[in-house]
Amino acid sequence: MHERELPHIHEPQELRRLSYGALNRLAVEIRETIVATVSKNGGHLASNLGVVELTIALHRVFDSPQDKIVWDVGHQCYTHKLLTGRYDVFPTLRQSGGLAGFPKHAESPHDAFDTGHASTSISAALGLLVGERLKGGTGRVVVVIGDGALTGGLAYEALSHAGQLGLPLIVILNDNKMSISPNVGGLSKYLSRLSMKARYQSFRRKFDAMAQRLPFIGDVFFDLVVRLKRAVKAVFYTDNFFVDLGFEYVGPIEGHQIQGLERVLQDVRKLDRPVVVHVITRKGKGYCFAEQDPGTYHGVSSFSVSTGLGSGGAARTPQGNTFFTEVFGRALLDAGSRDERVTAITAAMEKGTGLSPFKAAFPQRFFDVGIAEEHAVTFAAGLAAQGLRPVVAIYSTFIQRAVDQIIHDTALQHLPVIFALDRAGFVSDDGETHQGLFDISLFRPVPNLTILAPASAGELVLMLDWSLADPAGRVSGPGGVGPIIIRYPKALCPLELPACAAPLEQGRGVFVRQQDAPCCLAFTGSLYPQVLDAADRLAAQGLGADLYNLRFLKPLDEDYLGAIMNRYKMMIFIEEGSRAGGIGEYAAELALRRHCTAQVLILGVPDTFVSQGKREELLHLNGLDGEGIAARVLGFRCS
Repeated sequence: MHERELPHIHEPQELRRLSYGALNRLAVEIRETIVATVSKNGGHLASNLGVVELTIALHRVFDSPQDKIVWDVGHQCYTHKLLTGRYDVFPTLRQSGGLAGFPKHAESPHDAFDTGHASTSISAALGLLVGERLKGGTGRVVVVIGDGALTGGLAYEALSHAGQLGLPLIVILNDNKMSISPNVGGLSKYLSRLSMKARYQSFRRKFDAMAQRLPFIGDVFFDLVVRLKRAVKAVFYTDNFFVDLGFEYVGPIEGHQIQGLERVLQDVRKLDRPVVVHVITRKGKGYCFAEQDPGTYHGVSSFSVSTGLGSGGAARTPQGNTFFTEVFGRALLDAGSRDERVTAITAAMEKGTGLSPFKAAFPQRFFDVGIAEEHAVTFAAGLAAQGLRPVVAIYSTFIQRAVDQIIHDTALQHLPVIFALDRAGFVSDDGETHQGLFDISLFRPVPNLTILAPASAGELVLMLDWSLADPAGRVSGPGGVGPIIIRYPKALCPLELPACAAPLEQGRGVFVRQQDAPCCLAFTGSLYPQVLDAADRLAAQGLGADLYNLRFLKPLDEDYLGAIMNRYKMMIFIEEGSRAGGIGEYAAELALRRHCTAQVLILGVPDTFVSQGKREELLHLNGLDGEGIAARVLGFRCS
C-alpha cells in the first residue's frame, strides 16, 4: 500500500521528485479527488478528467508561475489547482467564498490569466509572452486549448498574429473530439486527418533523439535533418494549417502517457519559434460514466459516484416543476411544427439551451455553428433576410461576444431575428464569467430592438409565439420590427399566473396584484417569486404593495408607465441585472422628465462583478430576495 502523494504536493516543482510509477498513482488520486468533489459540489467533470496526465507533464517540464500556463475556457483547470497548493481548500470548489471553478489570478499566482469564455487563450498568452520579452524576461508561455474552442474566430486571429511575430509561444491543442456539444464543421475533420499521422510523428521523435546522440557531429547532423524534414513536409504535408501560419507542428501525441508527454514537451521547450503540440485525450477518462457519455458529464450537478445518477441536490419544489429552458425547448418545437420557416441556431449549446427536441424533429432546420457566437448572429441575420424566422438560443453571458453583430447585422437592418437568452440574471456556481447580468444594459440603447422578460412558463410561450407571429403592428423602428430578445433565468418556473395569460400589448406590462396600495413593485419577470415574498413581508409590516410585471424592458409605452408612476407614492423598480444602464435608471429619468409624483427607488445589481454561489445565495447577497427587497422598501419609506 503506497502512501497518498497528492496531499504532499504543495508546489508543482515537487512533482519532479516522483518516479513515473508514483506519477501514475498520483493521476489516479487526482481523478478520485475530482470525482469526489464534483459529485458533491457539481462542476465540470469530463473535461477535467481528460487532462490529468497532460497537466502533470506540463508542471514537470515548465516552472510555474515563472512560466505561465493559460487554460482556454478554464473548465479543465482542476488538476492544475490541485498541484499548485490548493488541495486543502479544494472541497470548497465553486462554493460561495471558496475556490473558483475557473482560473483566477487573485486566487493564485499560478493562474496566469482569468478565463471563463472560449477561444481567448491564445490572444492572452501571446500578450503575456510579448510583455515578458519586452521586460527582458525569458519565461515561457503555454496555452492549453481544446479542439472545440478552435471554432471561435478569436483563436484564428491570435494564431495568425503569433505566426507573424514568430515568438516561442507553445500551443497545446487538446484534441478529445468532443466540445460541449459534438464538434462540427471542417476543423474537426481536419484534425482527424492530422491524427492519422501518428506513425510519422513517432518515427520522427525516435530519429531526432538518435541523431542528437551521435558523437561530435550530432548537433550539425540534427540541424541538417531538420532542414530536410521541412523540405519533405513542404512536398507531402502541404495541408497543415498550423505550418502555413508559421507554427512548428508536433503530433498527434498520446495524451495519457506522462513519460511520452514529458519527453515531447522538453523538446518543445527548447524551440525558439511558435509551436502547436497536438495531444489526443479522452474526455472523462478514469470514470466510466463520464467516458461513456462525456457530453452529459461535461457540467454536472451533485451526483452519486457509484451510480453516476444525480443526487437530487437541486430538487424541484412545489413552486414549480419545469425549468424555463425546458419550456422554451417545447415551445420552439411547437412553433417549428406550425411554421416551416422557423429555424433554430445554437453555439455548441444544443442540450443546455433545450434545442435537442427541435434538432430531432427538424434536423434540416437546426444549426449548431460551434463556439462562434458572432457567426451565429450574422448567420441568423442572413436567414432572416431570406424570409425565414431564425431563433438563436445562447446564454446571456455568451451573447456579450456578439454585441457588434446584433447592432449592425440585425438591428440596423430591422431583421426579425429572435434571441432566446438563457441563464439571464444570476447563474449558480460558475462565478463572474458566467453571470447573465449585463444584457439589459448592453442592448437597451440599441434602436429597433425589443427586449422581453417572462415571469412564468405560460408567458414565455406567449412571448415566443408573439415574436414569431406576423410582425404587422409591432414595428419598433421606421423600417420594420427588428430583432427581439427574450431573457429568462436558469430557474424553475413559478406556479402559473392568470395575469400572465393576457395578450401582449407592445411596451406595456400587466399587474399580477393590484389593490390600490400606496406602493408599486415593478419587476423583471425572473424576480416574480422574490417580489411576491417581499410584498407579503411588507403587508406584515402594514405596507401594501401592488405588483407590476414589466414584460417589456424595451420599448416602453412611456405614457402608460408615466400614468402608473403618477398613481403611487412609491415606485420600486426591481431588476435581475446590472443597475447601471438598466430599466430602473430609464424609468427614473422618465419620472423626472414627465414630472411624475411617485418617489422612485431602483433595486438591481451593484456596479461590481458577482462571484460564485447558488442563485438563491446571490439574490440574497445583492438584496434581491424577498427579505432584501422588503428591507430596502421599508427603509425607503422612512427616508
